[in-house]
Amino acid sequence: MNQQILLITGGGRGIGAAVAVLAAQRGYAVAVNYASNSLAADEVVRRIRASGGSAIAVQADVGDEAQVLAMFEQVDARLGRLTALVNNAGVVDLQARVDEMSVARLERMFRINVIGSFVCAREAVRRMSTKHGGSGGAIVNVSSAASRLGSPGQYVDYAASKGAIDTFTLGLAKEVADEGIRVNAVRPGLIATDIHASGGMPERAAALAPSVPMKRVGNAEEIAGAVLWLLSPEASYTTAALLDVTGGR
Repeated sequence: MNQQILLITGGGRGIGAAVAVLAAQRGYAVAVNYASNSLAADEVVRRIRASGGSAIAVQADVGDEAQVLAMFEQVDARLGRLTALVNNAGVVDLQARVDEMSVARLERMFRINVIGSFVCAREAVRRMSTKHGGSGGAIVNVSSAASRLGSPGQYVDYAASKGAIDTFTLGLAKEVADEGIRVNAVRPGLIATDIHASGGMPERAAALAPSVPMKRVGNAEEIAGAVLWLLSPEASYTTAALLDVTGGR
């Protein structure tokens, strides 16, 4: 069996880093994408290589089409033909009401979270689809429980961007289902990562933990396990699925 080759966007920290490390443990050659934090991505690559795995770091802002194209060309040249993509890169902004949001904020949010995922998936399909001479593959989009909760008073724009990812997942899955590609999404709930700090609320996850039926926040490794299952042959008949990993919330 040929080696499986995975590109994980936003792979330097949090959920992305956990996916990269677990994928390498499962035998994938991993391309760890990062936008600006090369030190974090390089550390993930170092950890993988130290454990005997294969990994490279690849810079690209997924909100910039030219950078995405260059990233895929690097993966082609350095690892080979892609067999798996995890669309994990995404941003939040400072908590705000909709009547306080600027167009610049909204355009940044949707450019990175939605258009970036579309363009990465487009390039992956061009490499994986049997229609294009590929041998198939799997795509997992990282959505959020916010897509069904709405995040009022905090991140309605982020929640809406993840709602778009849910719909994108369903549509693309059905579009390429007979071309050897499965497309699914994982919707994390409250997870202990630094994305909350970037939204101005570093204690958000801990503060909301009592609202979770399991009475705790999740960790990045728990999300990574779900992502790797969806990528694996164990999920061979699973496509167009939106998998909630939320502790019941």
